[in-house]
Amino acid sequence: MRATLLAAFALANILTATAAVAGDQDFTLVNKTGYEIDKVYVSAVNAKSWEEDILGKDTLEDGSSVNISFKRSESACRWDMMVVYADGDKATWTNLNLCRISKVTLFWDRKNEVTRATLD
Repeated sequence: MRATLLAAFALANILTATAAVAGDQDFTLVNKTGYEIDKVYVSAVNAKSWEEDILGKDTLEDGSSVNISFKRSESACRWDMMVVYADGDKATWTNLNLCRISKVTLFWDRKNEVTRATLD
């Protein structure tokens, strides 16, 4: 019984420590565009330039997703996001309230020739 309680306590501590590291702005980006995304930039609304590509050397294949995490100390909720496709085309969204969004799913709208996003 004591071993079970210790194991449960240890698991609770691990889960609490993991949650404490995550920022309120963390979200999952899902690519359902039919195309490879080469770069993803997320910058604070008032930033004068885009931050560095969060994918680094990686790409986001169609049908794949990536978890985007912020430092716990980050307090801003409003962010802009830009994706760059492998062919150089870009799509941008502004003023996303990432404190209220947990998932951004991207779709290619062939009829209007734009990338659209659903926010969950």
